[in-house]
Amino acid sequence: MRIISGIYGKRRFDIPKNFKARPTTDFAKENLFNVLNNIIDWERQPTALDLFSGTGSIGFEFLSRGCSKVVCVEKDAVHLAFIQKIAKELKTKDIIPIKGDVFTYLSGTNQQFDIIFADPPFVLSELSKLPDLIFSKNLLTENGLFILEHPSDCSFKEHPRFSQQRVYGSVNFSLFSGKKFISTLTH
Repeated sequence: MRIISGIYGKRRFDIPKNFKARPTTDFAKENLFNVLNNIIDWERQPTALDLFSGTGSIGFEFLSRGCSKVVCVEKDAVHLAFIQKIAKELKTKDIIPIKGDVFTYLSGTNQQFDIIFADPPFVLSELSKLPDLIFSKNLLTENGLFILEHPSDCSFKEHPRFSQQRVYGSVNFSLFSGKKFISTLTH
């Protein structure tokens, strides 16, 4: 795993062999963040929520680029331990790892975030319900952005908060926006 840019840019971390996660490819991550750099004002130090964190790669990228706080929710103990290890190596307390089920976390929190990223297992039966859950719980700030990584056979183009889809190889990202942000994202 590598952090592409920002204060921790170019740092590499070896992922343990016993990892079960499907990490977002560097190619897809780099292209996604090229898009996000034109949308997000990193100097404003947004807050972020990384759901189904896996390696924590996306969360660490958010932190490296300027997020003031990143909450990483992951239920696998091995994955969570890896995220904690990397946070300790980076000497940061701004990554907040939470061990738990994403849906339990979402139903129990009332905290809002400027950026929410979700990379669920593609076989997850509730995957298509994630945007509605995020918006019904009002977890995204008014100017916020929700990014969902998903397989190509899912389409969210009819969702009222959908703004754009980006495809990088076999990786698909759908971007959804908060109320005030929707007009600036729609093409």
